[in-house]
Amino acid sequence: MISPRTDHLIDLALEEDAGLGDVTSRAIFDSRHRSRGFIDAKQDLVLCGLDVAARVFARVDPQVKVAALARDGDRVKPGAKVMSVSGPTASLLTAERTALNFLQRLSGVATLARTFADAVAGTGVRIADTRKTTPGWRALEKYAVRCGGCANHRSSLGEHVLIKDNHIAAAGSLTRAVERTRAAAPHLAKIEVEAKTLAEVKEAVRAGADVILLDNMAPEMIRRAVALIAGGAVVEVSGGVRLATLRDYALPGVDVISIGALTHSATAVDLSLDIVAGSTRVAPASKRQSGRTARASKR
Repeated sequence: MISPRTDHLIDLALEEDAGLGDVTSRAIFDSRHRSRGFIDAKQDLVLCGLDVAARVFARVDPQVKVAALARDGDRVKPGAKVMSVSGPTASLLTAERTALNFLQRLSGVATLARTFADAVAGTGVRIADTRKTTPGWRALEKYAVRCGGCANHRSSLGEHVLIKDNHIAAAGSLTRAVERTRAAAPHLAKIEVEAKTLAEVKEAVRAGADVILLDNMAPEMIRRAVALIAGGAVVEVSGGVRLATLRDYALPGVDVISIGALTHSATAVDLSLDIVAGSTRVAPASKRQSGRTARASKR
């Protein structure tokens, strides 16, 4: 789960938030002051990002101990404790906001994805994300989509061929774009073609597209396009699909509905870190040692 890219993102976030130190926490608590606390949910949500949050605490201070009390992908109720943390108080407070930012954002994506996945349950249609992700966060957000029960579309331009409207316009025709792609792409690469009209659907079928993306079509036009494709290609629907209208597009013959909102419109969920009252201050090692010596002499 934690890649070098994720570590880099964490370091950037910590530099942004605590690059000059945490003047408040360090002023109140010295290095010997210890606390424990819990991250808990304040709403119904699907959890995602526990490993990332734990990594934030570790990057701030290796002395912090973290224990996950749930798993990514779990549906969580308000009041549920999802993680415990303990260690130097100032370190916990320095890491708090950055850890929660990752956890709240990724859980927000997972929660929205679960809502979409549940909405098409029983139809046989898969919901997939797109490349409309937060720059630098793509791997994390696509992981969150999977935690929510949806699927991933391509993660980069290099994964498979997707001929879009601008490719077609620049190439001169859909057929020419497919021919050039087939001549140059790896022999195992699938060719997906975006179609906005029924004429383009027919052309994509004749050109031998493996996947046909029906872009911004109304449900009735999608039914006609599915009939034209007649099982000759995977059918993907995208554009203009909202949660309220999702079942209208999950039609027989449609294999995938791709929705950019899974990532670009997800709202962060409500989680918080609560420090437990009654934190302790650890005595310096010299005093602990002298105390043991004094007790030994009395014996």
